[in-house]
Amino acid sequence: MSGTAPTTRGIDVDQMRAWAPDTALGVVVLLLGLVEASQTRPVYADWLDLAVVALGTAVAVGLSRRASGVALALVWVVGLLQLASGTPALLVQVAVAAVAFGTARWGSTLTVWLSALSIPAGALVVVLLAASEVYDVIADVIDYTSVVNGAYRFGTTWQVGAAVLGMFVLGTPWLAGLALRLGSRAQQSRVSQVAAEEDAARAVQESEQAREIASLREEQARLARDVHDVVGHSLAVILAQAESAQYVEDTDTEKLKETMATIATSARTSLQDVRQVLTSTRQARASGRSGSLDSLVEGVRASGHDVVSTEVGQPQPLPPELETVAYRVLQEMLTNAITHGRRDSPVTVERHCEGELRIEVRNVVRAVDERVGAVTQPIRVVRPAGAPGQGVDGMRRRLEAVGGRLDVRRREEAGRTTFTATAWVPVRGAA
Repeated sequence: MSGTAPTTRGIDVDQMRAWAPDTALGVVVLLLGLVEASQTRPVYADWLDLAVVALGTAVAVGLSRRASGVALALVWVVGLLQLASGTPALLVQVAVAAVAFGTARWGSTLTVWLSALSIPAGALVVVLLAASEVYDVIADVIDYTSVVNGAYRFGTTWQVGAAVLGMFVLGTPWLAGLALRLGSRAQQSRVSQVAAEEDAARAVQESEQAREIASLREEQARLARDVHDVVGHSLAVILAQAESAQYVEDTDTEKLKETMATIATSARTSLQDVRQVLTSTRQARASGRSGSLDSLVEGVRASGHDVVSTEVGQPQPLPPELETVAYRVLQEMLTNAITHGRRDSPVTVERHCEGELRIEVRNVVRAVDERVGAVTQPIRVVRPAGAPGQGVDGMRRRLEAVGGRLDVRRREEAGRTTFTATAWVPVRGAA
């Protein structure tokens, strides 16, 4: 309870402060109206009617900012009551100009239209009230005769002049309120426009940042695939050479030297490729490798594997980007063949250059553990459904990025298991 009371009091104090200027203005109008009513009473004995007029005018003025629609209605009620009862106009009723200003400045759209229509109607009420008998009590305050005489300047009759004066008294503050209203809305519109432009700029910046992050991630994935292909292939060749060196006679030094030289060459080439992948620019990466497909086949042969390579059709020059894709895909295919294939069965490589480049690598899946030389049960690698190896996934991503496709099949043929990987590179579309 103690924590709620101060908040409630704070809200009340704020409301009181907000209403203070309007209340003070209404009180001033009420006091002036009562004074004027008391001075008018000797001529017009019904002082209560005059007090009601003063009170209604004061309340309308006090509500002109916070409840302008109610203030407008109250002004009309007071005016109609005056006409019905024959109560004369008070000089303090000029304060209805504040109501005209408030309706145009702070009123709703309906209130603004009603107040605009009320100005000529209010001028008519002024004429009807002015037609009543002029009383001597406030003659010293305002010279009605001079006002009526001056009204003839606006028309042939004083009623026309009085109507023009009434519209001037009500229309001038109404136009001032409308001008301030439109100016305030224009300012709010400018503020909203600035905020919208800032939001749009922020959205563009966030979009650019998102694209940059996506580009960086794609670049990271590309680098990972390149390093995987390069290192995986070279390590497969080095491993094959190291395993074959175990069965070389100790006295055959030339064969050992040749094997070690092949290992060193594979490691050196792999290191150079990794450096090129990590340090080259995009233009350098897109420059491709002229004749590198044949060099891959020769590198596998040098590792001790039997490779049967055939080429069908007339080879076509590839764009640099597609040449790099074909090189990486064949590199990964040969790596898988070396890693999982039998050493006593050849690796078949076919290249078809008919409309598009089709690369097919086929090998017999290893059924014995050649690393220890002992016959074992066939090794079966179980993978979750729909989860291919990293190398296969990398090949598929590379090919799909340039409009190609990949097909991987495992078959049982004549008592042995074969693994076939086929890649299509769209040479025509890319060229």
